Amino acid sequence: MIVTIDGPAGAGKSSIARSAATRLGFAFLDTGAMYRCVTYAALSGDCSFDDAEALLRVARSCQIRLDGARVLLNGEDVSEAIRTPEVTRHIRYAADHPGVRAHLNVQQREAARGKNIVTEGRDQGSEVFPDAQCKIFLTASPEVRAQRRQQQLAAAGKVLSVEEILADQNRRDLEDRLREVGRLRPAADAVVLNTDGMQPEEVLEAVLQIVRRVQDAEPA
Repeated sequence: MIVTIDGPAGAGKSSIARSAATRLGFAFLDTGAMYRCVTYAALSGDCSFDDAEALLRVARSCQIRLDGARVLLNGEDVSEAIRTPEVTRHIRYAADHPGVRAHLNVQQREAARGKNIVTEGRDQGSEVFPDAQCKIFLTASPEVRAQRRQQQLAAAGKVLSVEEILADQNRRDLEDRLREVGRLRPAADAVVLNTDGMQPEEVLEAVLQIVRRVQDAEPA
């Protein structure tokens, strides 16, 4: 069974998807981390983001392994390094690159083959796994998402104002909705879940209820 959890930046997709996978006993696929790895590798290698061919070469050179909560890039633990604001500001170059998306989409489908898996991202239900049995679109108001992101960064020792995060987030939201490839949108058959006013455990329980309803409806 494939469960896709999509939504805008700051909606809590990664933490909820990871927790849901643990509770369900499913594997977890953090696709956003894969794009962050490519972006981090490009920044580390002084690759020009204006050079589409060079960026695709970087993507193809990345050996990405998701090991529980750890993200390994070419054998190096980059779990924290890929979450910096600098990587966030530049991730759109990898996310907008048709060749990079096609390359990573193949890896994502391969990672899910033959598994019960929860996968999260921006277009998992709409493009990468259009035949997934359960599709969820997590969202929240821009202000709530910015506050959550600020708390996440603060926990990692990075201090940014809500205003700074909100401005960057609004830019990303607009870009995500207008992308030619991997555009942010709920799949036609996705369940949309607005998490304003909900605590993480409440969101998790709501997601698990959606998954279990689908499981109960599946033929034995």
